[in-house]
Amino acid sequence: MATASVAFKSREDHRKQIELEEARKAGLAPAEVDEDGKEINPHIPQYMSSAPWYLNSEKPSLKHQRKWKSDPNYTKSWYDRGAKIFQAEKYRKGACQNCGAITHKAKECTDRPRKIGAKYTNKNIAADEKIESFELDYDGKRDRWNGYDPSTYHRVIDLYEAKEDARKKYLKEQQLKKLEEKNNNENGDEVTSDGEEDDDDLKVDEAKVDESRQMDFAKVEKRVRTTGGGSTGTVRNLRIREDTAKYLLNLDVNSAHYDPKTRSMREDPLPDADPNDKFYLGDNQYRNSGQALEFKQLNIHSWEAFDKGQDMHMQAAPSQAELLYKNFQVAKDKLKSQTKDTIMEKYGNAATGDEIPMELLLGQSERQVEYDRAGRIIKGQEVILPKSKYEEDVHVNNHTSVWGSWWKDHQWGYKCCQQTIRNSYCTGAAGIEAAEAALDLMKANIARKEATEESPKKVEEKRMATWGTDIPEGLELNEEALANALKKEDHSRREEKDERKRKYNVKYTNDVTPEEMEAYRMKRVHHEDPMKDFLG
Repeated sequence: MATASVAFKSREDHRKQIELEEARKAGLAPAEVDEDGKEINPHIPQYMSSAPWYLNSEKPSLKHQRKWKSDPNYTKSWYDRGAKIFQAEKYRKGACQNCGAITHKAKECTDRPRKIGAKYTNKNIAADEKIESFELDYDGKRDRWNGYDPSTYHRVIDLYEAKEDARKKYLKEQQLKKLEEKNNNENGDEVTSDGEEDDDDLKVDEAKVDESRQMDFAKVEKRVRTTGGGSTGTVRNLRIREDTAKYLLNLDVNSAHYDPKTRSMREDPLPDADPNDKFYLGDNQYRNSGQALEFKQLNIHSWEAFDKGQDMHMQAAPSQAELLYKNFQVAKDKLKSQTKDTIMEKYGNAATGDEIPMELLLGQSERQVEYDRAGRIIKGQEVILPKSKYEEDVHVNNHTSVWGSWWKDHQWGYKCCQQTIRNSYCTGAAGIEAAEAALDLMKANIARKEATEESPKKVEEKRMATWGTDIPEGLELNEEALANALKKEDHSRREEKDERKRKYNVKYTNDVTPEEMEAYRMKRVHHEDPMKDFLG
C-alpha cells in the first residue's frame, strides 16, 4: 500500500495511526474525509489531489503537478511605439529639463540636446510618452517577432520592385539604341565581334529573367543505360528548377490546402490574380479541362449504360466502351439537329431574314432637322418619339402634374396647386395664394387669442368644516375665530364639570357660533378614531 511519508513525534503515534487505518479498512472506524467532505481512498497517496486516470475516475488526475493552464494575466500585446498621451503647455516640476516630458529624466532623454532647456525657456514642451508594462509568459519573453509589424515589410518589397523596374528600363533603352545603330548602319551584312561583346554585356543573370517568357525548357545531359559510362542522351527537363513551388505561391494559412504526401493542391492558390499571368491554376483545373474531362464523361456514360442493363464495363473492355460512347455522341448530335430543323420549319428563322435597319437598332438616323431661335422646325421633319401601349401624360381634374409631385409636412400632393387631397380639383396659382393667405390669417388669430387671453384667477382656499355630516355645504369658517374657539374649548374642559360649583357671575349663553361648533367637533372624542387612545 502506498502511503505518504509522515513524520510522527513518537513511535506510539505511529502505532496509533496504523491501528486507525486497519480499523477503517475493517469498517470499525469512520472513513477519513478531505476539506470538501469527500472520502479519501487509502490506496491513493495523499499528495495526489485525486485518483489517477487508470482507476477510471472522472476527476482530474495529475494535472495539478504541472502548470497546464495558461495564466489569464499574460498578454500577447506589445508596446505602442511612438504613442503620446498628454501635451503640456508649460514646464512641470520633475519633468525632463531638456524636452519637458514628465515620463523621463534629462539623462534618459533621446531628443537633441537643446542650447537652453525647456525648463528655462518654457517653450516647445515635448509630449509625454505612453509608458506600458506587460506580464509575458514563457513563450512571449522568447518570441523574436513579438511586436513586429508585418505591414512595414512593404518597404523592402517596394525597394526590390524599384530596382527591377530600373533594370528593365535600362535593358529596353539599350535594345532601342542597338536597333537604331543597326538601322543607321548602311552595311547591314557586316557583323563584328564588338556586337557580340555588347550582347554579352547586356546579358543578366538567368535567375532574374522573367521565367514566364521562356519558351523552351532547359536541356539536361544524362548518361543512358550505363554504369560507368556509355552513350549520352538529351533529356528535356519537365520544369524549370527556378520555378516557385506551388505551396509557396500563397503563404496565407487560409489559402488552398497542400497535401505533402500526394504533393497535390486542388484549389487555385491565387484565385484573384490575372489568369494570363498565372503559371499554376490548381490540380482541379487539369481535371476539368482537356482529355481529363472527356475521360470523365466516358466513365459516366459507361456507368449509366451499365445501370440501364447494357453489358458494358470501362475497365474490362475500354475499347468497346469508347466505341459505344462515340456512337452515342453521333446519335445525340443527329437527334439535336433534327429537333432544330423541326422548330425552324414551324416557327421560321429570324436570323436568315432581312436585316433590321440601324435606326431601329441604335435609335439614330441620318436625317437633319433645323430649328429657329424659338424652337420651331425650319427644315426637316420632327422626330416622333415612340409611345408605349400605356397612357402617358394624362392628368385629371384640370391638374398639370401627377399626384406625388409635391411633398410638404409629411404629406404628398400636386405640385401645380400644392393640394394634399387626392383627386381634388386643381385651383392653380390662385389656390396657392389663397392657401397661404388662410395660413397667415390663422396664425394671426392664434397670436391675437394668446395675447388677449386672461390668466385664470387663483382659487382662494377656504377652511371647511372637518367633522360631522350635518354641516351646510356653503359653510365658511373664520380662521381667527376658530383659533379662539379652540382655546376656549380647552379652557372649558379644564374647568370643573359640576354645575353647582359654577360662580354666580359666570356669563352663560345658548348662542353657539359655527367656529365654536367646529372647535367642539374637533376636540370631542371620536370612538371610531383608531388613534383616540393617544390623544391628550
